[in-house]
Amino acid sequence: MRSRIPIPTPMPTDPSAGLPTSGSATPAADGVSTGFDLRHHGDAEVRGADADLTDLAVNVRAGTPPDWLKARIADSLDGLAAYPDGRTAREAVAARHGLPVGRVLLTAGAAEAFVLLARAIPAQRPVVVHPQFTEPEAALRDAGHTVERVILDERNGFRLAPDAVPEDADLVVIGNPTNPTSVLHPADALAGLARPGRTLVVDEAFMDAVPGERESLADRTDVPGLVVLRSLTKTWGLAGLRIGYVLAEPDTVTALERVQPLWPVSSPALTAAEACCAPPALAEAARAADRTAADRAHLADRLAQLAEVRVCGPAAGPFLLIQLPGAVAIRTRLRELGFAVRRGDTFPGLGPDWLRLAVRDRATTDRFVIALAKVIAESDA
Repeated sequence: MRSRIPIPTPMPTDPSAGLPTSGSATPAADGVSTGFDLRHHGDAEVRGADADLTDLAVNVRAGTPPDWLKARIADSLDGLAAYPDGRTAREAVAARHGLPVGRVLLTAGAAEAFVLLARAIPAQRPVVVHPQFTEPEAALRDAGHTVERVILDERNGFRLAPDAVPEDADLVVIGNPTNPTSVLHPADALAGLARPGRTLVVDEAFMDAVPGERESLADRTDVPGLVVLRSLTKTWGLAGLRIGYVLAEPDTVTALERVQPLWPVSSPALTAAEACCAPPALAEAARAADRTAADRAHLADRLAQLAEVRVCGPAAGPFLLIQLPGAVAIRTRLRELGFAVRRGDTFPGLGPDWLRLAVRDRATTDRFVIALAKVIAESDA
């Protein structure tokens, strides 16, 4: 039977600022009833009749998948009569990170990995560090866990405080770089969260968009209880194919595999995993990460020209988090002008004045900033 998740108690506050104190953890109630729709994601902004909007809501790299990858996937269709065999793809992922094959589990996107962890890890005090991707908490709650939230302080740029996580938390989930804040936490700070008896889950879904993948823990085998999640859907434009993987100790991989359905990853997705882990693909991803960093800097510079806009930074992911008064109405008006952006009020720790913007090419950014300036001027009039 699913355990009842209590209504959260008030978080301790800093009297001088009236804001939650970084590092406090509270039980999380139902996501919708507490004002956070944990199941809302960026793709909801560009569905159906809204598909023609210029998309700054979804963090999938534009212009993907590349032609060579589409060709590899298309070639795999001739083998669809056979059941998927993930051995070659698993070996490719292991080689890409310099790890034994027994430390790799392929999944139908990183989102499936959160469900597997929620079902397989017998956590008594799971903690999710917010603001971050909301699916980990949703999966834990669906599996009957009472989830506690650690809300990072916006006054500190949403950066991890050394004492943020309760000492007796036995499952900790944090993103790096974090969606939606684009914060890149130091690898040593995250590794320092490891404890005997604790499972430390680091969501690195956007790490391949960080030049040099600095601060990654993917190849670390010296951190006890570490679980690193990776996605191939963002950089390579494979959100519709669903492919990701888990890197963890062999016993953890075995436990996750036991609750995974048979043949969870399709043959085309396995082909994509193998292809994206090959040296030419890694070189292409590195070049794309450099371009994204330059395009993100351009977006930040243009936004800095608007006095009403506060950009959260320094940013490391392929997106920026911004704060501006009246963001709800501004977001609606931007849609009328042809632009979709991601609302921020579904992320615990944020509110209605926050928006997330995917990094796009400079021409798209310039068009967007002109539209945003127009909307802000209208609202000020």
